[in-house]
Amino acid sequence: MRRSVLSLFAATTALTLAFAAPTRAAEDAVVIPAPALDATSASGIQTAVLAGGCFWGVQGVFQHTAGVVNAVSGYAGGTKATADYQTVSTGRTGHAESVEIKFDPKRISYGKILQIYFSVAHDPTQLNRQGPDTGTQYRSAIFTTSDEQKKVAEAYIAQLNGAKVFSKPIVTKVGALEAFYPAEAYHQDYLTLHPTQPYIAYNDIPKVENLKKLFADNYIEKPTLVSASKATN
Repeated sequence: MRRSVLSLFAATTALTLAFAAPTRAAEDAVVIPAPALDATSASGIQTAVLAGGCFWGVQGVFQHTAGVVNAVSGYAGGTKATADYQTVSTGRTGHAESVEIKFDPKRISYGKILQIYFSVAHDPTQLNRQGPDTGTQYRSAIFTTSDEQKKVAEAYIAQLNGAKVFSKPIVTKVGALEAFYPAEAYHQDYLTLHPTQPYIAYNDIPKVENLKKLFADNYIEKPTLVSASKATN
């Protein structure tokens, strides 16, 4: 189901449900162990690219995560020629709605970012869908930027599956990042700019609330916005 369709026919009911039960999300958070294997060799600002359904919510979660210096919504998995919202929405481009996360490894590790990703940012057991959104563009995927990231991600998935943390196997695909293309300007900072939009209120605000509850040491109240980053550059 497309987000625009949801907004049209569920504006009243979704918003009512969101505020009646503010900790309810389309994908409930799951308490999971930290990765047994984590990245240790990285220095300087690092990049993680993660896909987990609508990029509005994933971006919003990591904009409230300490140690993240920028989080940009965009597309990964396809070509530059098809990296626009209308084309990606066909589900035939190979792209996934993704978020490019720039982070300081002295403040937050790659493993901790993955722990937040699997726990509160999305449900990694849903194949080619997330909440009300369906299609390969909403798939769960980790686009790695180094061999170390690949090892950490694959080991963590095996760890979580082995411990049967989730009721179903994790379907997240791990592959090398070929390119990341930022999404259109109106998609950036969407959760912060539109907190009462029905889709955001029902599906994404609870993810940020779960981040605050389950990862209090990693939560920051003031989000790190794309617009603020551009203003200081």
